Amino acid sequence: QLQLVESGGGLVQPGGSLRLSCTASGITLETYIIGWFRQAPGKEREGVSCISSIYGTTNYADSVKGRFTISRDNTKNTVYLQMNNLTPEDTAVYYCAAGDYGVKGNGELEGYVEAWGQGTLVTVAS
Repeated sequence: QLQLVESGGGLVQPGGSLRLSCTASGITLETYIIGWFRQAPGKEREGVSCISSIYGTTNYADSVKGRFTISRDNTKNTVYLQMNNLTPEDTAVYYCAAGDYGVKGNGELEGYVEAWGQGTLVTVAS
């Protein structure tokens, strides 16, 4: 059974950085596209970034392009999201997702998600 566990969330000041991790169990991560979504209070869930399984092709939402970097280590069955220059608008619960999909520039999901993690809260505040 595919399970995804996120970690690395927390409280950070504006301009700061955090690195989120998503570790998979029950599957070989390299067979899936893995990515991150987020949901801010009162808003719909939106795509942040994803990375393909073989060539490591990445997609980013326009709102995070240039600030966030997604990477994967298939030997550790783990995907990372390095978040730099964080702003209060980045405050949200961040979810890891596995499936066959892409993230459009406007954050829309294109494709399907097979499994979600439980989420990790990122709060950007002074």
